[in-house]
Amino acid sequence: MSMQDFNGLAVFIVVAREKSFTRAAAHFGVSQSAVSHSIKGLEEKLGVRLLTRTTRGASPTEVGAKLMRNLVPYYEGIEVEIAALGLEREKPAGTIRISTHDHAANTILWPKLSKLLLEYPDLTLEINVGYGLIDIVAERYDAGVRLGDQVAKDMIALRISPDFRMVVVGAPHYFAHRNIPSHPQDLMSHNCANLRLPTHGGVYAWEFEKEGRPLSVHVPGQMIFNTSPQILTAALEGYALAYAPEDVVIEHLACGRLIKVLEDWYPMVPGYHLYYPSRRHALPAFSLIVEALRLG
Repeated sequence: MSMQDFNGLAVFIVVAREKSFTRAAAHFGVSQSAVSHSIKGLEEKLGVRLLTRTTRGASPTEVGAKLMRNLVPYYEGIEVEIAALGLEREKPAGTIRISTHDHAANTILWPKLSKLLLEYPDLTLEINVGYGLIDIVAERYDAGVRLGDQVAKDMIALRISPDFRMVVVGAPHYFAHRNIPSHPQDLMSHNCANLRLPTHGGVYAWEFEKEGRPLSVHVPGQMIFNTSPQILTAALEGYALAYAPEDVVIEHLACGRLIKVLEDWYPMVPGYHLYYPSRRHALPAFSLIVEALRLG
């Protein structure tokens, strides 16, 4: 296969990944017609159609999707090696993309990684907050942060936090005219702020445990959110009870803005792990991130 054919494969991967000839052209710094010509030449060479063109963009055909799945690991490996060569300098540089959710972002990633930005001005951090369990390789993240029991088995996983407790809290004025629950089932008569998880497609059931016996309760409530900060706000303002990591509410508990209930039922949650495919570890900037997050 000629070098021109390899160039055509690289163009195909970017078009398929971006689902756009226009964005692929911008990626390579060439005209859209040049990208189209390259794809046409590759398809003629291979004798198959790789992309379906529409008015809204482009998507791989069945054959094209299979080719892309086989090529992408090699292509990304080349990208990583070239990037690593460019980063062979005293101070790490480049962009590191991490997928996580707000609790880990606020309590672990930002406190530990923000200091690096001052020391390494050529380092860029992109922290994407979301509750869905995504394929970090397909979405082109360098790493993800999730609870230990949510990490895929084919990933390298590094613990970055201890286990922690989930607690149920409410404002003192919320309980002014309501009974304090003594059993998780008592929550059925309370107003609870719920969380919807995209991966599960439904509202998260509050999890409890006592003497080794787990219990899940789908609690009622007038409010459903897709991120947790709003749940805490609802509790602080006295609208509802909240189910939250203990470290998030500890200051509010200390000053009396919130009250813990059901203390005999709090479960321990597996700590957070940073996870990533092995080839990402070659980048100096990524190695810096790993060491900064490593649990001491």
